[in-house]
Amino acid sequence: MTQRPSIIANLESAPARELYFFALYRTLEAGILAGLLFSPLSGMLGDIRAPVLGSAITMFYLMFAVAMLVLARRERWLVPLVLVGACVDVLVASLATHCLPDATAGIAMLLLFNVAAAGLLLPPRLGIGIAIFASLAMAAEYAYNMLGKTPTDRPLAEVIMFAVSYLAVGYLASQAGQRARSSQALADRRGVEVANLFEVNELIIRRMRTGVLVVDAENRIKLANEAASLLLGDGSDGENDSRGVHLPQIAPELARRLDQWRNGWQNDETPLQLSPDQPEVQPRFARLLAGSELSLVFLDDSSVVSRRAESLTLTALGRFSASLAHEIRNPLAAINYAVQLLEESKSIIDGDRRLLQIIHQQCQRTNGIVESVLGLARRERASPEHVDLNTYVRRFVDEYQQSMSIETDSLETVIGSKAVLALVDLRHLQQIITVLVQNALNYGRLPGESARVRIRVFQVENRPMIDVLDRGPGIPEGVAAQLFRPFYTTSEHGTGLGLYIARELCRANQASLEYVAVPGGGSCFRMTLPGPHTLLPA
Repeated sequence: MTQRPSIIANLESAPARELYFFALYRTLEAGILAGLLFSPLSGMLGDIRAPVLGSAITMFYLMFAVAMLVLARRERWLVPLVLVGACVDVLVASLATHCLPDATAGIAMLLLFNVAAAGLLLPPRLGIGIAIFASLAMAAEYAYNMLGKTPTDRPLAEVIMFAVSYLAVGYLASQAGQRARSSQALADRRGVEVANLFEVNELIIRRMRTGVLVVDAENRIKLANEAASLLLGDGSDGENDSRGVHLPQIAPELARRLDQWRNGWQNDETPLQLSPDQPEVQPRFARLLAGSELSLVFLDDSSVVSRRAESLTLTALGRFSASLAHEIRNPLAAINYAVQLLEESKSIIDGDRRLLQIIHQQCQRTNGIVESVLGLARRERASPEHVDLNTYVRRFVDEYQQSMSIETDSLETVIGSKAVLALVDLRHLQQIITVLVQNALNYGRLPGESARVRIRVFQVENRPMIDVLDRGPGIPEGVAAQLFRPFYTTSEHGTGLGLYIARELCRANQASLEYVAVPGGGSCFRMTLPGPHTLLPA
């Protein structure tokens, strides 16, 4: 199918086309003059005042018109060609008027179009200048005849009317030409802007993470961006490689849901997997235009949707945490205090004391959940200071062993003799290490054995690091990839917020927290801290 030229292409070719028609009209003028002068119809021109001059002018004008017609395709010479051609037109018309006194009115009328064309194609000053030149030439020829030996019966009013007509037509044509050129320049700018916007929109759609498909009424894919092509599993990198393919051939379930949506049935919102190696997607459907047979299919990555839902959940938790603290922590404190008073009573039997211990433990666990949610909502700005990690870790272990009963478990430090300095907020560091140590003591043990947890301080390439290691069963690869997601936990007693909050606190201090697999068994959580000369944001 042949592509039709665009409006912009037509506008760009307009000056060349007008120049060609102007040259063609000049050739017609010269042809008419030569045909009348050198044919038996020469009597229609009346008396010829200077036959030799008339013949020479006619032959010259005919050759000049043909030459201008050949050069009319050179658009870059537009102004010189029109200017020279118009000046020659005026001179030839003046001389022809002198040689053919009976055809004066006709020649003057033919020149009127030349003046208008010059005003249309030339800049305003030159266009009006040609009109003035034509008026002066007409008046000069009349004056020459009146002052010479060849008086004419041509009335002065006719000369004045033609002169005024030249000036008026030249001015109006110049204004029209100026507006046409302004409109063309505006159209060129708008065309460039439209082309740029089209390319930008095309690039945005192509680079969108959301897959976009355009499907016609026959379920044939008309357009697919890169994300959609990747999700469909065709292995293409371009956006048009899936064009023309029937949707049921590569995604039968998606085509079925699209047909259900077109028929007005309830849309199935369960995620689906279009290809084995790609994530699940959530399809959405929409009409391209009202009444159009084309349908838009949006393929949203379900993992992205899940992360958005988690973000909304975390935001809601942050807003709810303040009232949660007042509504839960105060009753918990009262219950805990009442349990302590009951434990001091001598009338409580041993079986009931065990129940009191359970109540006390559950109060502490609930209070820990509240503290985790509050820590998630606070997001306090870090106040870093220089810390000797060796000294700090040694003190942390001593205080932890005194305040927490670890029974047969062990908590040790592995530090060197050389000081390891870091720039970190001590409050955040306390929370991070506490979370890591508690997780190691709770989950880092083999069945029937005691937990053995070590805190190692070392330095690599001037970056201070802290490892919290245990000798437990380790963490499976599939679980390790989800460790730092909020609310993800493998324990029925956990909240899934501890490691997430620890990583957020690390980020607040320009530090990193990651899980490192231990080849010999066990787990390792490594915290990389900024050095003492690191600049933290204010």
